[in-house]
Amino acid sequence: MTSATDPRHLPATPRLIATDLDGTLLRDDKSLSDRTIAALAAAEEAGIEVFFVTGRPARWMDVVSDHVHGHGLAICANGAAVVDLHSGGQLLKVRDLPRANALDVVTALRAAAPGTSFAVELATGIHYEPDYPPFHLDPGATVATAEKLLHEPRPGEGAPVLKLLAHHSELTPDGFLALARAATGNLASVTRSSPTALLEISGLGVSKASTLALCCAERGISADEVVAFGDMPNDVEMLTWAGTSFAMGNAHPDVVAAASGRTVANNDDGVAVVIEQILTRHARARG
Repeated sequence: MTSATDPRHLPATPRLIATDLDGTLLRDDKSLSDRTIAALAAAEEAGIEVFFVTGRPARWMDVVSDHVHGHGLAICANGAAVVDLHSGGQLLKVRDLPRANALDVVTALRAAAPGTSFAVELATGIHYEPDYPPFHLDPGATVATAEKLLHEPRPGEGAPVLKLLAHHSELTPDGFLALARAATGNLASVTRSSPTALLEISGLGVSKASTLALCCAERGISADEVVAFGDMPNDVEMLTWAGTSFAMGNAHPDVVAAASGRTVANNDDGVAVVIEQILTRHARARG
């Protein structure tokens, strides 16, 4: 594994930087440092596209919406949505979790892990069960059983399901993830990004990596021309796919194993550290 302090292993001319947000680009207080803001702007000025690739829904992208440059695009909900932040989060591409599959996942997890509570993230907002940890940022959410939320036209009037969330108050985060993957089989893609036992469940084959690959293919960008950053299990596929990838200093062990390099922690501007080195190398290559 290479270090961010060893620029010899950085690509000379990357075309795209893909970065996770929470625990990666954002500091723990959910802010962007001045150094990181400057690095993102400098990358775009140098002709390197920057994509935010996150588990967050579009409505929670205000933390970075002012720092998306020409293209205005972000990949949200772990690859289930491509949104235009210049238009306030308009959905441009949706890769949904079929409701029938979501219902089967609910049934499987209720049997495998009694005490699991669920939330349903629709393209129109989130709704959740009475026992699910409440979302204080979504006071208009409907509260009902997952089966009812997924069966009824309301809430959402048939809106696509972007992801299902499953929470357990007693299991360990990694233990719950392993159990859920075994229980759900080929019904869906299961991952996590929270420090608690909170799983994020998407359509089968939907991930940050697969949607990023689609966006890159539309631009004629190969995996070898992408530099990616992440810190949690929902970043593993993206870091494996990208030609060059960095685990944050605060990353989960699976992320460290998947990445080709490692940078310092999010609170120490780990993404900016690497971008600055890329731009220095990029300038030398051009000059």
